Amino acid sequence: MSIRNGILQLADDTMHYIRFGRGKKTLIMLPGLGDGLTTVKGTALPMALMYRIFARDYTVYMFSRRNNLPQGHTTRDMARDLKEAMDVLGIEKADLMGVSMGGMIAQHFAEDYLERLGKLVLAVTCSRPNPILTDSVQEWVDLARRGNHAAFMDSNLRRMYSDAYYRKNRWMAPLVGRLTKPKSYERFFIQASACLTHDASEHLAKINVPTLVIGGEQDLALGAEASLEMAAAIPGAQLKMYPEWGHGLYEEAKDFNKLVLDFLNGD
Repeated sequence: MSIRNGILQLADDTMHYIRFGRGKKTLIMLPGLGDGLTTVKGTALPMALMYRIFARDYTVYMFSRRNNLPQGHTTRDMARDLKEAMDVLGIEKADLMGVSMGGMIAQHFAEDYLERLGKLVLAVTCSRPNPILTDSVQEWVDLARRGNHAAFMDSNLRRMYSDAYYRKNRWMAPLVGRLTKPKSYERFFIQASACLTHDASEHLAKINVPTLVIGGEQDLALGAEASLEMAAAIPGAQLKMYPEWGHGLYEEAKDFNKLVLDFLNGD
């Protein structure tokens, strides 16, 4: 399997990306708000292992946000950055999976660059802020501003994963907090603000590519209703709701990758 950790030169910035797989089709994956703390730099091997089911049929790219995010950079701006990255790499068209905040960016990409899009997967994301999302992001921002990264990680675990996972692994939060605390939260704050101002709700009806919406009924980060709302608004969208999982279902649900691949390979 071909695996690459790369950095793109954009017109006025750079962007980290990874690539793996040997398939003839192209799949782009966009990560969530965690990109504000850690980019995809150097993660090609673990990501290739995590998503190895896609490697036969697809050449897979995962893009971080641009490295020097300006204040006020929106999810729509980030969709434009993605289009520029595709131009640089010569990617004419791709299937696209956006997870959480990555799904917000994917919605604007579908709105503005529909001709570059094959199929679309929107996982545990929303088309506009709701009280659950606002509460989650604001809590993380407040903890980050206080520099309490252990509490930040504990809150992240609690809101992201199932109660069983949280109870089993919360002991790691202080340790992980000490090991992963960033030198600066500025990149996180800019992306958090983009989440809180994201609104693509009025444009979902224009998305006319095959779309799969995936949500978790136990989602404590942005709520289950957000997925239902999007699926109802996007013409012909398929909907998969996991009753037992929350926001981290893309890691906890054992059939998640197969669900996505079957959709992408379907008629």
